[in-house]
Amino acid sequence: MQHDVVYVVGHKKPDTDSVCSAIVFAYLLNEWKKVGCKIMKVEKEAVPVIQGEPNAETKFVLEKFGFSVPEIMTNGEGKVVALIDHSDKVQSLDNIDKAEIIAIVDHHKIGDVTTPNPILFINFPVGCTATVLKFLFDKTGIPIPQNMASILLASILSDTVVFKSATTTPMDKEIAEELAKIAGIDDIIKFGVEVKSKLSDVSGMTARDIIMRDFKDYNMSGKKVGVGQIELIDLNMIENRIDEIYNDLNNVKKQGAYHTVVLMLTDIMKEGTELMVISDEPKIVEITFGKKLEGKSVWLPGVMSRKKEVVPPLEKTFANL
Repeated sequence: MQHDVVYVVGHKKPDTDSVCSAIVFAYLLNEWKKVGCKIMKVEKEAVPVIQGEPNAETKFVLEKFGFSVPEIMTNGEGKVVALIDHSDKVQSLDNIDKAEIIAIVDHHKIGDVTTPNPILFINFPVGCTATVLKFLFDKTGIPIPQNMASILLASILSDTVVFKSATTTPMDKEIAEELAKIAGIDDIIKFGVEVKSKLSDVSGMTARDIIMRDFKDYNMSGKKVGVGQIELIDLNMIENRIDEIYNDLNNVKKQGAYHTVVLMLTDIMKEGTELMVISDEPKIVEITFGKKLEGKSVWLPGVMSRKKEVVPPLEKTFANL
């Protein structure tokens, strides 16, 4: 690791948006360094890094458009960093309090990362960080190369589940269309299904891999809660592995000393989620979602987004327990 650079990094357990947006924001910072930028002064070279191995979808997107997988970096101590797609300490680099943060670009709720000085902080209530980055390109007059437009588009389609997620906004759709023109992609939906199908391939994955592929920790009114999600073209792809996954989810709960663990098995085509829950207080499921657990899980029609449709109502329930 170099000491004269800005490391642009997304959250733990990186997904397509966090990896691709880190690559693109590093490029944008370097362009600002060349031409000067009214928004912020950039003095160091920017380098994208990631906190872990990318998933199959992300690897497919990077390879398809000619990008190398960024180097892995997990410790922020003594580094100058820009945070992408998160502002929570639990999702960030180890020792993030000992790093110098110069920028945050995100689309999630405001987290608990703080800085001693003013920084570039931009957070839109949209479906994807890539959408926010396109705004920054437009605002500062930097043209987007075709290959970068392509991975930004892939990120939007991934995070919004091809526009089916409740997090999708008109801005996401409008910017996706603009990026598709730059990328030379005529059929956005077809491309989105191609991208998401890579994430649905769970062949060769262990139950633990499936659970942890997109798993995040939360502190809900003093209770440790873990919420994972896996998006599938068809839930039948894991139908014969439900018991195996449930048993290992129980192991995750015990080993991590969680009050509650939740796994969203999201069916992209049916537009709903089979919610698997193991909790010290199972009543939270009925309180939160108005349905009792049916054995290991409960079907939630129309629920596609962890960020908007699962975590906030759970947090409200825990606050009132």
